[in-house]
Amino acid sequence: MRIAVAADELVGVAETVVEELRKRGHEPVLHGALNPDERTDWAWASEQAARTVAEGQADQGVVCCWTGTGASIAANKVTGIRAALCTDAETARGARRWNDANVLALSLRLTSAPLLTEILDGWFGSDPSEDPTDQANIAHVDEIG
Repeated sequence: MRIAVAADELVGVAETVVEELRKRGHEPVLHGALNPDERTDWAWASEQAARTVAEGQADQGVVCCWTGTGASIAANKVTGIRAALCTDAETARGARRWNDANVLALSLRLTSAPLLTEILDGWFGSDPSEDPTDQANIAHVDEIG
């Protein structure tokens, strides 16, 4: 799977995310501080990663900034993106299952390497719900705006 990855600085797990995705057999598409040809600011980097997903050049995305909040806000401004800020595996599982989140937002400050592994396990180990109520909620979120 192609995964768009953005970080606004190379601290915390920024580079570890890329390594972990490669270990899992994914192909990272790098943005922000991970790509020397791009602007590194969180809003621009997260937007680029989200657009890569929205335009079908990547299947999913991971956006990172110091708290993860700004990265998730910027990504969610892109039509078709449902970014979820996840600080644990259960939140990541739920974001994929009930929200069909297609971009994972992470805090570079809070996410340790072992926690990152757990979050990615939860994210990639869960599929979107097929329950009609859950699907109706996801469809409605896409209509808001």
